[in-house]
Formats: sequence, C-alpha cells, structure tokens
Amino acid sequence: MAFKDHFSAHARQYALARPDYPAALYADLARELRARELAWDCATGNGQAARQLAGYIERVIGSDASSEQIAAASGPENVEFRVFPAEQPPLQPDSVDLVTVAQALHWFDLDAFFPALDRVLRPGGLLAVWSYGQCSIDIETDQHVSWLYTEILGERWWPPERQLVENAYRDISFPYQRLDMPVYEMRLQWSRDQFLAYLRSWSASQRYQQAMAHDPVSLVEPDIARVWQSDLKKTLVWPLTLIVCRK
Repeated sequence: MAFKDHFSAHARQYALARPDYPAALYADLARELRARELAWDCATGNGQAARQLAGYIERVIGSDASSEQIAAASGPENVEFRVFPAEQPPLQPDSVDLVTVAQALHWFDLDAFFPALDRVLRPGGLLAVWSYGQCSIDIETDQHVSWLYTEILGERWWPPERQLVENAYRDISFPYQRLDMPVYEMRLQWSRDQFLAYLRSWSASQRYQQAMAHDPVSLVEPDIARVWQSDLKKTLVWPLTLIVCRK
C-alpha cells in the first residue's frame, strides 16, 4: 500500500528538529489503561512517543511505513521498531492495550486504518491521537513565521491533509467513545538555530525546496535573526490537540 511520504528524505533532520510531547500526557494515558502489556505507536517517526510510552508499558511496538524514519529511531530495550503501514498492521487480533498516533493521523487512509485498529485493539483498550499546529513565541517572530506559513508556503506547498490539523481533527469521525482528558501544551526553550531547523522540517518546506531548489526558510531567516539573537533561547508554546477514545 502506498503512503504519503513527506519525511523520509530528511528523516535524521526530522529526528533532531521535532519538539517533545508533555510528560504528563503519557502518565495520564497510563492511568486510563485497564492493562499495560502492549502499546502500538503508529507512525512513530523517530520514536518520540514510543520512548516515553516504554516507561509505562511492558512492551511497545513503534511502526512507520518509512524505513528511513525507522532507521533514525531509537528507544529502550522494551521498544521494538518495525516497518509497516498504519493501515496494515501485522499484529495479533485483540492484542494491543493502547494505540497512539502522534502528529500523523492526518496522513492515514482512515477508511482502512480504523478497521485495522479495531482488529488489533483489545476491548477496553485506548486509541490516543494528538497533533499540534503553529507555535507562539513573540509578536515579531510570530509575524515572520506566519508570513512563511501562509504567504511563502501557503496552499500550494502545504499538503491538503494539513487542514485536518488546523481544524483540530474536528472533521474526523472517531469509531469509539471519547474520554475527557486534560488540556496540554508543549512548552520548550529553544535557540534560534533549533527553531530554524524545525521550520525546515515542515512538510511544506521540504516540498518547496525539492520543487524550487531553494530553501524557503532562508526567505524569512534574516527577519527572524533581527529579532532573535543567536545566543538567546526563547520560549515556544504549541497548543496540543488530544483525542482519546476507548473501545
């Protein structure tokens, strides 16, 4: 099955540039679980979520359709990284206690994924999906990032699935009953170089560069540099969309 691959070509850059998710998120998910034998972190990328889940779950399978992403992934001994598509998991029926999808559900063929999920998820098991859109830093920096996002990249370079993220997954009909969960945000202290690397890891930035042979982030980098000294770390805040359902 073909998959929408926007990240394999820069898997190692992606692994270094992506923000981590709140530690409290994993602790709260663990408290909702009825069993903690097996978790499947679907579209694991570099293994960010799988590594954190390993502290709560006996065994974690982190999968991705991209072999390049799996090659860049790492985790403790109770995490197994495997290459397979989200829609065709080679897992036993009713074997998984928790399925997580971090910043990836919008890339899936949901008509195929949800039946596959239902096959492997145990009754009473949880599906947890989360995503994040644009971050907030300060007024001046945010203006330059917004220009990159909307004017330079815009609809031409952002894949249409990005709209699902912008709508906080409200356009997706989930198969199970949703649980009430706390509200989370990602809050990190980053240098300017770390932030620029993150902008370059965007799927739209990568599509633009491949097509135009030019780095789109370089078009706003001088403006960002004028309002952000290279040796200064700033606080970045991403609101997190979280949806948790119980089978």
